[in-house]
Amino acid sequence: MEVKVLDFNGKDTGRKVQLSDSVFAIEPNNHAVYLDVKQYLANQRQGTHKAKERAEVTGSTRKIKKQKGTGTARAGSVKSPLFKGGGTVFGPRPRSYSFKLNKGLKRLARKSAFSIKAKESNIVVVEDFNFEAPNTKNFINVLKALGLENKKSLFVLGESNKNVYLSSRNLKASNVVTSSELSTYAILNANNLVLLEGSLELIEENLSK
Repeated sequence: MEVKVLDFNGKDTGRKVQLSDSVFAIEPNNHAVYLDVKQYLANQRQGTHKAKERAEVTGSTRKIKKQKGTGTARAGSVKSPLFKGGGTVFGPRPRSYSFKLNKGLKRLARKSAFSIKAKESNIVVVEDFNFEAPNTKNFINVLKALGLENKKSLFVLGESNKNVYLSSRNLKASNVVTSSELSTYAILNANNLVLLEGSLELIEENLSK
């Protein structure tokens, strides 16, 4: 699969790169994608929810009324779940929502996500660029040149670039990551992927294992 290379001004450089069919042109495995996205979202959950159960509620332990002769049901404690202010039955407890997935399945999910974006023609390859200093306006100009100023975009760098990252940090619709930080969720959550040339070899190397 050949894709033309643009510069950061959105102009064609006259060069093309070959994207690996084993990464960008496979038959997507929807179930693998589902599991990887599910794991990503599960890992974002803090799991700090807690409700007090009967033994944890503050209150007297005395029997609140006699056992018989009241005409109502027996009651032994104001902390009973039946009463207002009583404990919660089977309430939520702090726990981790994370679960394990095999590395092979996660690689398949990322390749499926790339293939979906490639099939939709939502992948742009841009030659490596840098800014002299962090500047949000410069990054906005790059987005405008690529026609992405009003779209959710994900820029994938080959290696960490502080100036580019800081220039994009204030923009809600754009995200900048390195190839090693890629996730299936991030790929699918963006309308367009902008792959810098330096990231292509690393992406294909990581996903072709």
